[in-house]
Amino acid sequence: MIGVGDGGPIVENSRRIGLQGHSGRAWSFPHRTPVPLIALILAVCLIAGAAPALTARDTLELPARLTDQEFWALIVESSEPDGYFRSDNLTSNELGFQAVIPDLLGRTKPGRAYLGVGPEQNFTYITAVRPSIAIIFDIRRGNMLVQLMYKALFELARDRADFMSMLFARPRPAGLGPESSAAELFAAFGSVSPNEALYKKTLDAIRVHLTSTRHLPIAPADISGIEYVLSTFYYRGYGVRSWPTYADLMTATDTRGANRSYLATESGFAFLKGLQSRNLVVPVVGDFGGPKAIRVIGRFLKGHGAIVSTFYLSNVEQYLVGDGKWQTFCGNVASLPLDQSSTFIRSSSAADRTGRGFVSSLGIMAEEVKGCGTGY
Repeated sequence: MIGVGDGGPIVENSRRIGLQGHSGRAWSFPHRTPVPLIALILAVCLIAGAAPALTARDTLELPARLTDQEFWALIVESSEPDGYFRSDNLTSNELGFQAVIPDLLGRTKPGRAYLGVGPEQNFTYITAVRPSIAIIFDIRRGNMLVQLMYKALFELARDRADFMSMLFARPRPAGLGPESSAAELFAAFGSVSPNEALYKKTLDAIRVHLTSTRHLPIAPADISGIEYVLSTFYYRGYGVRSWPTYADLMTATDTRGANRSYLATESGFAFLKGLQSRNLVVPVVGDFGGPKAIRVIGRFLKGHGAIVSTFYLSNVEQYLVGDGKWQTFCGNVASLPLDQSSTFIRSSSAADRTGRGFVSSLGIMAEEVKGCGTGY
């Protein structure tokens, strides 16, 4: 679901390129040219302020923001046709997904590109690794609509309590502030009932924000899809999924007992709000084993000198293997701009202490796809 053009890690490429002339070809000196003369020529160039031109890769960087038009164009150009999955997956079912975060932080570098799949668990990983851009893939167009709903809510909310009030259509309880924990937030909102007027007001605010404020050309059918998502949160509350509930997911902890969910702290929420407000959380419809989505996004990342920090896979690989698409997926990933810190996060079905659930683990992306070609 994430794609990149051919070539090795950008960091390594930039080290190998060396000095270049304006023609783009490497400067060369006759073999008879004495070393002192070469040094003199370089010194003169530097003194005159005429150092050899940097290559494009040396000067590229990810944009500080995408315009609304660029954001939508990236979605359209990289997305594949709507695919099938057996369930809506409006929320995660991986209660232990925070367990790998301490190890993840020791492996990855901030300011890079985050890639992921699925709904809100991505926000927690994004808050942890602090990327400059995040691309969220899913084979289902419905997940893109989930992400667009979240985008509007992040941008409309002043803080976590406002966000939760709109998401669950419950009036904001008194006494909540920047220091409130996730557990305190969920306990407070759990004590008030959903409000239909607030639900309708929020739904209209989302529609206006996306189509009039952001000027995104969202089709009426997709607006109806966003309404379906928000209405599910309104009617089911924390129990969008019977287990784990939204409260379970947001108040869970890592292996050190720290709650790292995206609703754990105001600073984490503000980081996500900032990325969303700059159009840097981009939802894409795409199959990990498909021909387009990963490749197009990958070329975009390489074109901006980006390296992937993290790729959250959930348990998608088991479906890729079953559908005979894993090798194509491996080639897609191999074509990404990676280095030794680029890290897979994956989940595998396993019985946890509750007798059900998933176990998360990490992998070195470059090592795991080393034997895969970048072509088809």
